[in-house]
Amino acid sequence: MIETIRQGLKEEGIVVSISQLCRWFEVPRRTFYYQSVKAPPKVQPRFAEPIKALIEDNPSFGYRTMAHLLGFNKNTVQRVFQLRGWQVRKRPVGFRPRIEARRSRASQPNERWATDLCRVWAGRDGWATLALVIDCFSRELLGWHVSRSGKSRTAESALEQALIARFGTLGRVKEPFLLRSDNGLVFTSRSYTALVKSYGLKQEFITPSPRNRMAWWNG
Repeated sequence: MIETIRQGLKEEGIVVSISQLCRWFEVPRRTFYYQSVKAPPKVQPRFAEPIKALIEDNPSFGYRTMAHLLGFNKNTVQRVFQLRGWQVRKRPVGFRPRIEARRSRASQPNERWATDLCRVWAGRDGWATLALVIDCFSRELLGWHVSRSGKSRTAESALEQALIARFGTLGRVKEPFLLRSDNGLVFTSRSYTALVKSYGLKQEFITPSPRNRMAWWNG
């Protein structure tokens, strides 16, 4: 840019030095003379291929979990994520039925259920995902499901098991009640939200703060 301006002025009979132009445009002179010699970053297939395969099987895993499972350095995995654009896309901003940032209590059974996912060590099978559903009034564990993936089907199976355990069958509940969860990709996915709606439940998402995440089950 600076050189283009200098040549244009020179054609009009105005001679201006590079130093003067840099001062006028407040551009450090060293940036005009400096030319990068760095090669564009490359991703080695020995890292990219197993990471991509694990993403396809477990799209909810973060780069730290993948680094542990693959035995790679977490910084290397994160760098591959960045260069290949494999980070989780930012979800669109929209209204979600948040609860107020205060403690609320269920006064009777089937007034509010809570569900969540966690990672558990399964010995020789490695890490697994455990989905749980409890009644916030009685603290009774109604349904659970373990799988190797953290896909929405894991949470859906736990919810269906809870409905069978409490009502004896699957189908729309007679009296709609709340199902509380965090704002994870599983619980906000189209598949899971459609299933919850089909059974006549209403989703409720916790206020995104560390205190409420620690007490998500407290009805």
